[in-house]
Amino acid sequence: MPSILDSLPELYRGLFPSFFQGPIPVETKATCSSCAMCETANPIRIESVDGVNRFFRPDTKCCTYHPRLPNYLVGAILSDTDPAMAEGRRRIQEKITRGVAVNPQWIKAPTRYNLLYTNSKQAFGRAQALRCPYYESNGGLCTIWRYREAVCSTYFCKYVAGADGRKFWMTLKTWLTLAEIQLSRYALLQLLPDYVLLGKDKADVATTPLTIEDLDDKPLPEKDYAELWNPWVGREQEFYVRCFESVRALSSEEFENLLGLDGIVELSVLKRLHEKAVAPKLPKVLKLNPGATIQWLQDGSIALASYSEYDAVALPGEAYALLVEFNGKAPVEEVRQRLRDEKQADLHDDILVELYRHRILVDAQAPQQ
Repeated sequence: MPSILDSLPELYRGLFPSFFQGPIPVETKATCSSCAMCETANPIRIESVDGVNRFFRPDTKCCTYHPRLPNYLVGAILSDTDPAMAEGRRRIQEKITRGVAVNPQWIKAPTRYNLLYTNSKQAFGRAQALRCPYYESNGGLCTIWRYREAVCSTYFCKYVAGADGRKFWMTLKTWLTLAEIQLSRYALLQLLPDYVLLGKDKADVATTPLTIEDLDDKPLPEKDYAELWNPWVGREQEFYVRCFESVRALSSEEFENLLGLDGIVELSVLKRLHEKAVAPKLPKVLKLNPGATIQWLQDGSIALASYSEYDAVALPGEAYALLVEFNGKAPVEEVRQRLRDEKQADLHDDILVELYRHRILVDAQAPQQ
């Protein structure tokens, strides 16, 4: 079983705590080369569960998102002379030359893109206008995958561990985002300290009216751009490479100090969720989730979905009569014995675990959300 680190850029191997050397299941249900969310590759017609079409376009897949790359990862891309990274380097260099949504801390999505992304409906995976600028249409892969950021490192359309897997990866995204913020700020303090000391790093999350430049996807006015980058104007690529070198030189102890108490708290939560994802424990009392979507299919089987609109489970139609017996009034083993005695049927432990992970069966004794 691979380690958590195997899912992340190699740069982090010498920085992250030993916990990240622990195992994590391969997300075999989320297949990039043959996208599990495209109609031709999906064994369950997801739109038939509740009547809504959720298939992704084969020329976008889930890459309808613009990454926010921290300065040191930009520098890592620029520093990597592997021919396999040539196209990714070229696209990053083009971004820097254009100067749109490029600042000393991040290369991020243009403001107009964010406006479209935030206000779109059912566009994820299906709107070509939102396709990632680093997506390679010839082959459908990422040109900068080796140095992907937190969102791209942790997103999967389907999770082997179901709801528990999604909680783990989403919490890992939160921890990684904290790491990206602090590492990028550390690099700024080494090379452009006023950017942090004057609070310019906080401007990234500020909400202001759109400018003409925002609307037209143009760079900042020359004076504003120079003020932002001074004294690195014209040497932006060199700046990013230096950021990468600063971060690469950090020790694991120095990195831990950068994350502080927030990092300790998030890591503690992450460890707890990791245990649930890799070693699931079936609750003592289960009940059929009243909020689950259950749809009978033409072949007599049933499709069930709960924790995710993208991840449905198909079972033989006869299984439904067994599932309704889990009403939250008796322990799992008592229900299973009754099924054996009265219906000469049973649901195997693996099936029950899978249904619980998908939250089709839920813990009857858990607090109501």
